[in-house]
Amino acid sequence: MFEVIQRARTLSLMPTYRCTAACQHCGTFSSPRNRSRLDAELTLSAIDQAIENKYQVVVFTGGEPTLLRDELLVGIGRAAAGGLVTRVVTNAWWAADDSTANQWITALVEAGLHEINFSTGDQHVRFVPLEHVLRACRAAARCGRLTICLMVEIVEARTVTQALIRDHPIFKDVARIAPDRDILITESPWMPISARTRGHYADELTVNRTNILKRGGCNSCLSTTSVQADGRIAACCGLGMRAIPELQTGHIRRTSLRQADATAEQDFLKRWIRVEGPERILAWAANHDPSIEWEDMYAHRCQACLRIYKDGKVREVIRKHHTEKMADVFLAEWLLYHFDSKADAQAADPSAPSEPGGGSAPVRSEEGPRATVF
Repeated sequence: MFEVIQRARTLSLMPTYRCTAACQHCGTFSSPRNRSRLDAELTLSAIDQAIENKYQVVVFTGGEPTLLRDELLVGIGRAAAGGLVTRVVTNAWWAADDSTANQWITALVEAGLHEINFSTGDQHVRFVPLEHVLRACRAAARCGRLTICLMVEIVEARTVTQALIRDHPIFKDVARIAPDRDILITESPWMPISARTRGHYADELTVNRTNILKRGGCNSCLSTTSVQADGRIAACCGLGMRAIPELQTGHIRRTSLRQADATAEQDFLKRWIRVEGPERILAWAANHDPSIEWEDMYAHRCQACLRIYKDGKVREVIRKHHTEKMADVFLAEWLLYHFDSKADAQAADPSAPSEPGGGSAPVRSEEGPRATVF
């Protein structure tokens, strides 16, 4: 029906659902007991397709991707050789001592890793001590070639905080060893994998009518394509996506990434989520049906997205009234991803100098609204 808003894409690979941790409400339903894993040849096939289709980034996540060490290193090497930026998300279970931490980081960097993301927080430290993560950060800082990010869970009552990490002796040692390295520490709400279960958060974290306009579009939907440990392909990298059939777009053994992406791009709701975000869609649905409760229920947008797909009332409002939003969504796509003021000036004044990669206005056809693809 129409072409997608943009072609900048990330491939998220989940080579296994197995994990060394068994966190409550794990967003990917991973645990030490879950042995699902993606065949190595399918992993490499997905990477090759990502290179061919001009993806920019490949993320190895899970589960715990480092449990498949040899396959992980081969995959990183394949992606890096193809020009992709490579990222690993890990809980750093392997950094039990400095020597092992250094060995792991050296192997990852030599394979071609560009960025490493560590996960920790009150759920994670039940299984992986915080010191493991900080030891891994220190080893990564020593190598001098990795972008280092640290993600910390937020719940209402917690012990692991950004302040605690920055005051930790090992983290202070990182600053001493590599004073020019900036480790990004991000705090993010820990959400129940349920559409209606309320998590416990500080008041300012939950969405309501006073802050709804601060919530923007989802930068994962239609930008990240996930290949999961069971081979299914999904149109985002969101928490709980395994519980949403509508986000599944094929199987890597039978469906190419190009086909899966094309299927996802024809789904108006996904495009709507991309430009406005699930929280604003929920608020819009509640305007049509006041019995839909949403205020102060959600701190993490993936839980709001679960609600959109799982709540019959919300689904019915979207089914009946989504055409009201089509013009807004298509205009927002153009303004957010295609509008180029320099190209607009060039059209008004053909004598003005142009630059490569300028944007252009949407093109209409008998097939319906279309968006310029860069």
